[in-house]
Amino acid sequence: MKQTTIGPTDVSVSALCLGTMTWGNQTPQDDAHRQIDIAAERGVNFMDTAEMYPVNPVRKETVGRTEEVIGNWIANGGRREEWVIATKITGEGSIARDQGEIIDGPTIRKALEGSLRRLRTDHVDIYQFHWPNRGSYMFRQHWTFDPRKQDRTTVLANMEDCLSTLAALQAEGKILHLGTSNESPCGLSQL
Repeated sequence: MKQTTIGPTDVSVSALCLGTMTWGNQTPQDDAHRQIDIAAERGVNFMDTAEMYPVNPVRKETVGRTEEVIGNWIANGGRREEWVIATKITGEGSIARDQGEIIDGPTIRKALEGSLRRLRTDHVDIYQFHWPNRGSYMFRQHWTFDPRKQDRTTVLANMEDCLSTLAALQAEGKILHLGTSNESPCGLSQL
């Protein structure tokens, strides 16, 4: 399996990433565990998940179930050290968030601790924002999003709060690398 290095890091991952967004709902745990083992046999070492998975549909009672499926695989002799695991904190408006809750320092810490508990691991290799707080041209907002309606000072203050929390979690060894899943070029230029 071809390997590639992620950005300026030393993280080497397989060219193919094992997606997990149906595990624990459409894909039963035993089938998911077989998929992990088969992927590993073929040289895949990169797995992507999120706290809100499984999807289709996302329901309050199933939020986090995919991470639990992965955690059960790890707890039952899975080779955690052979995998690069990426997970994501879900943004405002998701059923995974409490009403009115946004991505900020306290929410990041709470969400990460939940992910670590469900994944049964002490760290996440790559921790990502599923989507930004401030809105974007994605997730059914293509025609309604207007960036001119945002308060720049508030947005930048939130970004600073989030980045300082992520830096603290990196220093604690709970996150090795940071990433974004759905972000705009404008948003990336501010990070």
